[in-house]
Amino acid sequence: MQSLNRRHDVVVVGARAAGAATALLLARHGHDVVLVDRDEFPSDTLSTHQLARPGVVQLQRWGLLDAVLDSGAPAIRQVTFTAEGQSITRPVRDSAGVDLLLAPRRHILDTLVAEAAADAGVELRFGVTIDGVQIDQAGRATGVHGHNRAGAPVELKARFVVGADGLGSRIARAVGAEIIEDRGAWGAAQYAYYDRLPWDGIELIATDRALTGVFPTHDGAACIWICSPIADAHRARRRAASREDAFTSYLGLVAPELAERLQAGRRTSPVTGMLRAPNFIRRAHGPGWALVGDAGYHRDPVTGHGMSDAYRDAELLASALHVALRGDVDALSGYQEQRDRALRPVFELTVALAGYPPVAEFVALQKELGRTLDAEASELAAWPPLSSSYLAAV
Repeated sequence: MQSLNRRHDVVVVGARAAGAATALLLARHGHDVVLVDRDEFPSDTLSTHQLARPGVVQLQRWGLLDAVLDSGAPAIRQVTFTAEGQSITRPVRDSAGVDLLLAPRRHILDTLVAEAAADAGVELRFGVTIDGVQIDQAGRATGVHGHNRAGAPVELKARFVVGADGLGSRIARAVGAEIIEDRGAWGAAQYAYYDRLPWDGIELIATDRALTGVFPTHDGAACIWICSPIADAHRARRRAASREDAFTSYLGLVAPELAERLQAGRRTSPVTGMLRAPNFIRRAHGPGWALVGDAGYHRDPVTGHGMSDAYRDAELLASALHVALRGDVDALSGYQEQRDRALRPVFELTVALAGYPPVAEFVALQKELGRTLDAEASELAAWPPLSSSYLAAV
């Protein structure tokens, strides 16, 4: 059995957006952290990966924004919104300390954050699948157990276990974290990558029962995506011979001008996505454990806020665990309260948008979403800095 004699302060299960960021920030606070993931990095994951302004603010605060830009992720400086035959293009204004948006590929971004965590002292354990949580007689989580790719048992002991293992979280199931609010699953999201075309910035196209978009990303490519009601996505799939044919036909229906432009480009990936996106909130903590990211809270991708949620909540959790590790037993309750208060505005807008109301109402909700994201970004920018140099001095 692969095991360490020492007991870690925290074991974080899942090394994507929420997990890697939580581990990074805990290590910068000086804690002994091990970060495990069943995948080897670099590797991709299901995501359209656009970072709204709050997510960009977090990368800047943590001292990682320059590294992401240096990786080749294009700085996105304009957004074009089209609805009811009218297009408006606006520059990304300088606000909350940033003047750009990003859509970096996850195999690049997640690896950068995980490597930053390793640089801060986190022990990385890739290729390890966690099967369950160790619970003591008092009902407290004391570690995790699982296996590596060779099938050898792995056991990790820790004062706290963090589940950052996504929508189907094994940690959440193992500790019995109940869903405290379920708003149903209404929407689907599908996407593919295209290149050999110029991309001027983010494009959003609102039509009856669909939102279609363009996110420029690494290597001159763009993520082309369609968000729609579940029934519409299934209907398009049943009428076509393949996912790719269904996506192409559906794109021609909901965004014909974009579909025509793409004929001069090249699709470089299969079509993938999620045909049932739930909207729920789980209990975020218990004796010796906590959840972060999609493990604890999931929303339809129509608002493009998933990674920004993950980065915000990672910092809230890292701060709470830092206090808990110093002996404050109520710190994780504070994390739950902060998380639930922070997620509420975008969660409500997401549920409303995922119902795909008439276009005029959909556009009004999008405008409200923009104001909400700007307010969140300004609030995050006002938090104390958390670059490695700052924490080394405190």
